[in-house]
Amino acid sequence: MERKEISGRLVNVKERSIYNARLIINERGVIESIVACDEAPEVFILPGFVDSHVHIESSMLIPERFAETAVKHGTVAVVADPHEVANVAGVEGVKFMIDNAKRSKLKIYFGAPSCVPASPIDECFTPFSSKEVAHLLDLPEVKLLAEMMNFPGVINDADGVTSILNEAKKRGVPVDGHAPGLTGESLKKYVQAGISTDHECFSLAEAKEKIELGMKVLIREGSAAKNFDSLHPIIGYNPKMAMFCTDDCHPDELVNGHINKHVKKALSLGYDLFDVLQVSTLNPVEHYGLNVGLLQPGDPADFIIVDNLRDLNVLSTYINGVEVVNDQNQKIPLKEPEYVFPCSYDFSKIGITFKSGERVKVIEAIDGELITLKSSVEAKSNGVDLENDILKIAVISRYNGNNVAAGLIKGFGIKRGAIAASIAHDSHHIIAIGINDESLKKVIDFIVKNRGGIVYCDGSEMFGLALPFYGLMANVSANEAAYAYSQINEKLKTAGCRLKAPFMTMAFMSLSVIPHLKITPAGLFDVDAFSLTSLYE
Repeated sequence: MERKEISGRLVNVKERSIYNARLIINERGVIESIVACDEAPEVFILPGFVDSHVHIESSMLIPERFAETAVKHGTVAVVADPHEVANVAGVEGVKFMIDNAKRSKLKIYFGAPSCVPASPIDECFTPFSSKEVAHLLDLPEVKLLAEMMNFPGVINDADGVTSILNEAKKRGVPVDGHAPGLTGESLKKYVQAGISTDHECFSLAEAKEKIELGMKVLIREGSAAKNFDSLHPIIGYNPKMAMFCTDDCHPDELVNGHINKHVKKALSLGYDLFDVLQVSTLNPVEHYGLNVGLLQPGDPADFIIVDNLRDLNVLSTYINGVEVVNDQNQKIPLKEPEYVFPCSYDFSKIGITFKSGERVKVIEAIDGELITLKSSVEAKSNGVDLENDILKIAVISRYNGNNVAAGLIKGFGIKRGAIAASIAHDSHHIIAIGINDESLKKVIDFIVKNRGGIVYCDGSEMFGLALPFYGLMANVSANEAAYAYSQINEKLKTAGCRLKAPFMTMAFMSLSVIPHLKITPAGLFDVDAFSLTSLYE
């Protein structure tokens, strides 16, 4: 790489100053010096944005394809938790993510998944013990222990959880948290175990309590969980203890923005520029010890150039001194991984009929939230009641097609056909919601035939996107994935669905660690009691 000089209005987040400057970048992509000058172009040079917690798999794109779009929005680094692929493919799945990330210019740092499976009730390809976690933590690309979702195990000193936390302590790496609604003495014990962040806060009061105990709060604005509006006051309250993240971001949203959307939204609300940039750049770099530049001499030349400090239109993104948007480097062909996907399943367990006159429990989905409510209805024989928005939900084990469960769900509003996906956090079973068994079988068969995907069938016509990389991702551009995903969602709207992100919402209906009522291949799961529960009251 040749030496280069770049001039503009430099935004120094550490010094909280803005001045005309010229960057001198050496052949190794490092900022050799910063020279103040009298005149400079009317553009602004500022540190690149960092996503402090993201599951790249949720973009439905392999890492290198995710990176192509993220850098266009001024993102120079992400802290990725490969939890999803770890569940379906174990250590080898994580290594695929790491290896594929190296094909991109984006700085992708990984966490070692701590909860595989997410809870004792869940299934996975192979459970992670401290042995698997230790192996991953010793890889140079792995910088932290990823979200510790098993907070009951932490609080109750479960042996397996304690041994995994000890592997992080031995290496002195940060430990990410996942503790929705946890407060009081239980929260104190969780924090005392060495867990330093949380991205699951639903309220400002919860966020402040966690901050006061020393945790950094990640302000999340993803595709299903959107907590920015509730949590943004912590930017002013204690900007040193906040970071931005997307957590789960579907392709239709990724093409329109990434962490830059958080930044612009915060600035539009009147927050101090340097507080907002501290949250979006400095804090994640320092907390996780990332090799990401912050526009200081000796730093890697990681920065963005924007037209102004209001709209933040990204003109250029530099990583290690290289302008990375529209990277034209020749890509080496990528082979799809070989892995087992269920090719048969017991449909009879989906086609259950309900006992006449008895009350059946119902999962109630909430738009924009991962939590659910629980209620009950006097079910009809097939369970479905379109007038009252009661649909059938089915889950088929990815790991054993004979493990199948069905129940009832409210909140999706679908009047025709069914939807299905091989994305169902965190075990990623096949999950489907529909108005009748015939439609459910059509969409489930699409998923099996394509070795994964998302799909909507309106009763006759099929609209889908195949995801052959572990049933989670595709090797297509973000624009291609976004178009297919948007088309499916538009068709769903015409069928009455009123959720902003129906597939993302559906994906969390089987996650047994987020309250209150969920469904697994073993049956309905009461998260509050942390046990399976009957369909009937």
